[in-house]
Amino acid sequence: MRQFSMLIAGLSVLTVLLISLGWAIYNHEPKETNPNAPQQVEARIAPVGAVYAGDTGRAAMAAAEAAAAKAAASQVAYGGTTDGKTIYENLCHSCHTAGVAGAPKLGDKAAWAPRLAQGLDTLVKHAIEGYKGPDGNMMPAKGGNPSLTDAQVKAAVTWITDQAK
Repeated sequence: MRQFSMLIAGLSVLTVLLISLGWAIYNHEPKETNPNAPQQVEARIAPVGAVYAGDTGRAAMAAAEAAAAKAAASQVAYGGTTDGKTIYENLCHSCHTAGVAGAPKLGDKAAWAPRLAQGLDTLVKHAIEGYKGPDGNMMPAKGGNPSLTDAQVKAAVTWITDQAK
């Protein structure tokens, strides 16, 4: 009986040690944090409405919209360059080098032939607005970079199509 009680006591001490060790390890692990928590808090505490101040408020809103449009215009991609090769190397190459989502590869004349037959204007329109083909191929609007101007997109499309001619 004495050996059995010593065995139980030893196992109890071992259990307490293992629980303490587990607790210590748990306390030293970094806690999981939600990276979206600040945005969620801001959304929760944001005002539900605003005060309408008549013509004064309308003028302030128009001024704010104009300032936002000016700020957006100043955020043009790649310094506003219209060099198609530069735009391709910074953005388009990620899909058109590997053929991601059915994108025709740069210089692949067979893949570009049916697209070139549609005309440059159609290709530019698809590049600006985005396009999903009947075979599942997809081109995101402005290559996924909304800060590109239409002129930059046209320059990139022109440069890419020139490589396939």
